[in-house]
Amino acid sequence: MIEYLKEYFDFKGLLICLALVGIGLLSVYSATYDVGAAASFEKQAVWTGVGVLALLAAAYVPIRALQRIAIPLYVVTIGILLVVLVVGKTISGSKSWFGVAGLGGQPSEFAKVATALALAAFLARTTTSLSNTRHLLTAIGIVLGPMILVIAEPDFGTAVVFFAMMLPVLYWAGASNFVLAAILSPIIAATGALLGTLTFLFTLLVGGALLYFTRENRFAAAVAFALMLAIGLTVQSAYERLQPYQQKRISTFLNPDLDPKGAGYNVLQSKVAIGSGGFFGKGYLQGTQTQLNFVPEQWTDFIFCVPGEEFGFLGASVIVILFTALLLHGIRIASLSLNKFGSAAAIGIVGIFGVHVLINVGMSMGITPVIGIPLPFLSYGGSALVANLASVGLLMNFYANRKEH
Repeated sequence: MIEYLKEYFDFKGLLICLALVGIGLLSVYSATYDVGAAASFEKQAVWTGVGVLALLAAAYVPIRALQRIAIPLYVVTIGILLVVLVVGKTISGSKSWFGVAGLGGQPSEFAKVATALALAAFLARTTTSLSNTRHLLTAIGIVLGPMILVIAEPDFGTAVVFFAMMLPVLYWAGASNFVLAAILSPIIAATGALLGTLTFLFTLLVGGALLYFTRENRFAAAVAFALMLAIGLTVQSAYERLQPYQQKRISTFLNPDLDPKGAGYNVLQSKVAIGSGGFFGKGYLQGTQTQLNFVPEQWTDFIFCVPGEEFGFLGASVIVILFTALLLHGIRIASLSLNKFGSAAAIGIVGIFGVHVLINVGMSMGITPVIGIPLPFLSYGGSALVANLASVGLLMNFYANRKEH
């Protein structure tokens, strides 16, 4: 029995996950206990129990059954995202929630995982080849479907996660460097267009260089560059036609320092909290920024500033190290897996976790735009926590079945 557990049970992944969940519960408790929001901690504790059950269920579903239901599950998810657009509850300007009798959740949190599984199932088919244009477009379409529905809510932060998850999965499945450059170039150009003409020209140069040095043929490179140029010019033209207050929203989104008392307030206060923690921190429940609630609802997207202030650089480093260990462990599982579905799905989950961590920690430190992305296992939120724990269960499943073709 002991030998079986050593061989097939993923103790390392589980322990890293539980450590992050424990830190999350401590952080949510600290962030809520003195600001009249203790019910949030109690709900998070309940959802942790539900999430652990989801983890165990995901860990023991037969991998072949999981592969068979991946596409049907994806279709159901698309249907739910359509329903939430019609009858969903609007919170913070986004119609992305189901809410009944005080309970609710975001289907998009589960849609990310379902999309990663569906994409992996398609790529794992023996007939699928990313060198085939139709197959490549189908793979991209699998991601674009839910991504467009999420944008319609609108929830641009979650949409970014879908896109960022797709790139490493396609690369892992054998997509060429040119394909990845062709997908990235329009995004680079659109971002540059929002930052000004000089930045736009620079991004055109960078994107053009990427396409040139990774080109498979000149015609394909020319088409990709033309698309990049067209999208960049369209975005720039659309931005210039916006009203001044709408332009301000976008510029503040990209640079919160432009509106320190409005949209940029949370970021600036989060930076103060993390900076005031020093190396060792102020001690648990002793953070002044945290306990005086300078960051509104800090137990959600800005939860990282809580351990950053109370446990300082040392505590924040431990969190980053744990996340890094989890991501590297996920990549290792993907590398060891002989099953193409399990391997690609593991990379998809790593991609989801990775972009969440990079953007959320960057938001808290003021180095990435504020796009409403929670920190996995730490931020308050039942649907996100359950989806994340289920994802770890899937990684454990892929580890246990890593020798199965």
